[in-house]
Amino acid sequence: MTDPEKASVTENHPSQPEGILVTFDTPIDSENPKDWKTSKKWVVTGVLSATGLTRIVVSTIMAPALPTISHELQMNSVEAAMALSVYLLATAFGPLFIAPLSESYGRKPVLHATNVWFLVWNIVCGFAGNKATLIAARLLAGFGASAIYALAGGVLGDVWAPEQRGKSIGIYLLIPLLGAAIGPIVGGFITEYSTWRWMFWSTSIVQFVMVVASMLLFHETHAPTILRGRASRFRLQTGNSQYYTEADMLTSGHSVYKKFFDSTTRPARLLLFHPIVQIQACLSGFSYGVLYLVLSTFSELWVTQYGESVSISGLHYLSLCLGEVAGAVVGGRFIDSVYKTRKRRADGVHTPEFRVPVMIPSAILVPLGIFMYGWAAQERVHWAVVDMGVFIYSFGGQIGGSALQAYVIDSYPDHTSSASAASQFLRSLAAFGFPLFAPTMYESLGYGWANSTVAFIAIAIGIPAPFLIQIYGARLRAKAQSSY
Repeated sequence: MTDPEKASVTENHPSQPEGILVTFDTPIDSENPKDWKTSKKWVVTGVLSATGLTRIVVSTIMAPALPTISHELQMNSVEAAMALSVYLLATAFGPLFIAPLSESYGRKPVLHATNVWFLVWNIVCGFAGNKATLIAARLLAGFGASAIYALAGGVLGDVWAPEQRGKSIGIYLLIPLLGAAIGPIVGGFITEYSTWRWMFWSTSIVQFVMVVASMLLFHETHAPTILRGRASRFRLQTGNSQYYTEADMLTSGHSVYKKFFDSTTRPARLLLFHPIVQIQACLSGFSYGVLYLVLSTFSELWVTQYGESVSISGLHYLSLCLGEVAGAVVGGRFIDSVYKTRKRRADGVHTPEFRVPVMIPSAILVPLGIFMYGWAAQERVHWAVVDMGVFIYSFGGQIGGSALQAYVIDSYPDHTSSASAASQFLRSLAAFGFPLFAPTMYESLGYGWANSTVAFIAIAIGIPAPFLIQIYGARLRAKAQSSY
């Protein structure tokens, strides 16, 4: 309600404070993010997407330059891998703190604050004079970058209806997914023709532009925060202190400490006590770990196995990028189509399990692509066969990942950011850990059997998962503790 005179007075109820409950107008309220014009929704989604691009570029841009950086800063192979992966370690822990903040104070201030934080520490990386400074600055930059993982699911859930989530997730991911290829390609050319420090300075320039753009274009999307602001405005306008929101009602009688504790521990509680979040975290964690295993070793494959230059080797990351982009486009439409069909057959009743069938093709394509990539590289088959294997792997992984993310958004509409943060914890730990053992694994087993090992694990995990979620998902969600 935009006019305090139109605010409805609630009936007295044991669980409700006496006063006037502030809600959004029905059927349309211009301040309700789900009622925004489609163009405004896409602007907010686009800002978030572009912000994600710089974060992913920075996470991968160092890969081709690791030998150069390790030589200049006197780093051994483990320390060099750490400099790349520590950024991802920060994205494991950052969302655990950032997601609750966005659900308490809103998405907008958290996005702006972390944007500036990331910018500062990314600049420091470019001026690092020793390995300790570089690793520490990468860690702190990663903490700021992690905000996108905490905010993305929440913002998309805030503004898009369930029938549109597949498409919105697909479009949102398009630009960030380019970062998986842009990072190594740009990094390869900068390393060959300039100093590696320009990797950080150039991305900082882009990030500065994004800071300004987000401040101008991003609007608050968190409905409880918007309603709290409306209630506060009504209290000031009328002098009546009885205006309250549903969020106020849920925490009525709680001390400041209790509210803070419940908020900050929510991602950890979801990960520890909610089976659906645990399953999603394990599936996406393994998938993300494999992705960064490929990202961290792909350039070296082309240099050592095929004798290509560092700059040219980076161009092969395009196959990974194109697979993910194609998966995002096809997967988004496929997710929405399946969802609408199953909802229609269920006479309008809908459940998160409507997303599950889309995960099945992914469970087949991912190991197929990994097998193809590994054995083609082992036998030094034409480069196009290797790239095709990587394309199939990333295409399948993106379809399954989008469906899984939509499933979590549907399952936790009130606390999507915290649920996303909980799953991101395992995702980032896997992305941090997998590249550390990748060189030893490929050296010991070769590309064929090393990739086969990964593919066999993908089959063992990925194929049963959709069927188990479809059968037991609703029961597991019903038994889970309240996310409040």
